[in-house]
Parts: sequence; C-alpha cells; structure tokens
Amino acid sequence: MSDMAKTENMINNKGTHPLVEVKNLKQYFPISEGLFKKRYVKAVDDVSFYINKGETLGLVGESGCGKTTTGRTILRLYEPTGGRIFYDGQDITHVDMMSYRRKMQIVFQDPYASLNPRMTIGDIIGEPIDIHKLASSKKERREKIISLLEKVGLNSEHANRFPHEFSGGQRQRVGIARALAVDPEFIVCDEPVSALDVSIQAQIINMFEELQEEMGLTYLFIAHDLSVVKHISDRIGVMYLGKLVELADSYELVFHSVHPYTKSLISAIPIPDPNTSRTSKRIILEGDVPSPLNPPSGCRFRTRCPYADKLCAEEEPKFREVGSGHFAACHHLEKIS
Repeated sequence: MSDMAKTENMINNKGTHPLVEVKNLKQYFPISEGLFKKRYVKAVDDVSFYINKGETLGLVGESGCGKTTTGRTILRLYEPTGGRIFYDGQDITHVDMMSYRRKMQIVFQDPYASLNPRMTIGDIIGEPIDIHKLASSKKERREKIISLLEKVGLNSEHANRFPHEFSGGQRQRVGIARALAVDPEFIVCDEPVSALDVSIQAQIINMFEELQEEMGLTYLFIAHDLSVVKHISDRIGVMYLGKLVELADSYELVFHSVHPYTKSLISAIPIPDPNTSRTSKRIILEGDVPSPLNPPSGCRFRTRCPYADKLCAEEEPKFREVGSGHFAACHHLEKIS
C-alpha cells in the first residue's frame, strides 16, 4: 500500500464524509543565504487529518510548531508546498478560492491588529457582505450588520464606533461577527482567546460553542493552551516542529495520552483541586525547541525526549493507529507508561 493510500485509510477510519481533509500537507518557506544558496523552514511537514461536519478539531503545540501555518494553508492564505486539501470532498489545492471564501473563514489571534482602525465597526462587518454581494439594499445590509452584532453580544449602537473604542474582548467579538457575515460552514479559529483576559476567554469560548450549535459550524481551533482546547474540542491534534505527533478524541488524549510530548503538555494543565495538585507530577522537558531551519534527524522530538535512542536519530517514526481513532508517532510507545 502506498503512503498516500495508507494516509487515506487512516483519516477515513470512521467511514464518514469529512468536511475538511488534508493529506500529506507541506508548507516550506524559503530563506536566502547568500546569492545562490537557499534553505527552507519546514513549518508544516507531511501532516494529514480530517474534520467532520459540525466537529471541532483542536490543534495544540508550542509557539512555532506550525499550528497557525497549517490553518492558513488550509484556507490557501499560503499556497501549499505539497500535499492536498479537500473541502466537502472536492480537491481545492489549486482551484480559484473565491467561491470557497464564503464557506471558509478565519478569526485571527490579535483583535487589535486584525481590525482596520479607520473603519467603523459597521463597515468592518459589512465589508464581506459587500464583496460577496449578500445584500440587495442599504436597508438589508444594515439589518444584517445589526443582526450579526447582536449574535455576538453587541448592539446596534456599536456599529458607528471605531475599533479603538472597544476592549479586547469586544474587538474579538467584532472579528467573529465579520467571519459570520458570509454565513460560513468552516472557521479556522487562530488562537482567538490567547490575547484576552482569562475571564473574557471563558465568555468567548462559550460563544463559539453556542454559535456552533446554532449555525452548525465546523471549527479548527488552534491554541497553545491545552486547558482551553480540551473544553471546546471533540478531537485534539498535537503538533511539534511541523509534525503531528498525536491525535485522538479529546477525553482520550487528556487521560490516556501516549506520546511523551503530549504527556508533558498535559502535566502543565493547572488542577483546581489543591490535594490532587500537590500529588501530581509536572513533566519538565530538557532543552529548547530546535530550529525548523535545521530540525533533528529521525524523530524531531528526540533531542528533548527521555526515551530517545539510536533508532530515534536514524529513523522517523510512523504516525500510526495505537487505539480506535488514536494515532501517535513514536518508536517507543511500549516504554511509556
């Protein structure tokens, strides 16, 4: 069986028709060194997964692991270096994306930088409505904008104000309203709460869940904080240095993780019970994340892994099924308790 056939078998193991599917996705960024020499940052390197309709797939990992690049490449904001992207069964890797822009949207990480400071909130939300010609009159456009503001917990008075008049949480609500303006099916949530206060984070997460239930939305929810992701995600994928190292159902990943990197991330989740917190052991990783310009040979995690040996340096571990719907890439899963 070819690698591609194995991947297809892996990501369709539930026999359902995914809304979004990536197969062997690669995103390399060229870096010039001198006049004739080029090296590549392998930001995303051979990643495969699917997202079913109405599902939330969480994607976690340290800064620089390729999470955001994966999300933006799926939306073709970056042209993929290799692999294929499917939307509702259609290969969209090289097609004109205009017809898909309505179906696929993004909520950006920084609510301060993602809104045009010279535009009113009404015009920011109205812009996608204008581009896709979704309102037949100014009255209908205004009604749509007000309806969207109310949907995200704002009101009609906010339409004539400018972004600088709002708090971070309110700005992120505007960003969400803008994404919803074209009535999308799929939204990439690119660390949408990481720049917000903890009290506001919970409000925004709850709103994402309510909108999903109301509108039947499908999410790719990207974050570096596993404690946030586990609340909203049906399944969670863990990335390290451009590679997917583990993927499982949310409960399964948190309570029965098998990869040493995932175990380290989970050990860092704060525990509200002081008695349990005292007895739990934090897994501290040695060293720093290697440069994606010069990743380690074999397993990319081996330079920080307590189980690494000669095999890990020589051979890249296969991303394989270790349980029903539970995948991991490690040579020594039998050693890890």
